[in-house]
Amino acid sequence: MATSIRLDDKTERRLARLAERTGRTKAYYLRELITSGLDELEDAYLAAATLERVRAGREKVFSAEQVRSELGLDD
Repeated sequence: MATSIRLDDKTERRLARLAERTGRTKAYYLRELITSGLDELEDAYLAAATLERVRAGREKVFSAEQVRSELGLDD
């Protein structure tokens, strides 16, 4: 799927310089950034959403004791 973004001039120059010096395309680096950055964003935003549900009482939580017992770790 084609997607376009606008970069400020400084970022565009940095990206172009990196691509030129390494022989890779700008698209390659943008894909790399998005892939690695998306992992971090998912972790951060999904964790924040879960915490919000916990605080609002809409997410079930378990104590460490309950988890150990359920998994048979206390034996």
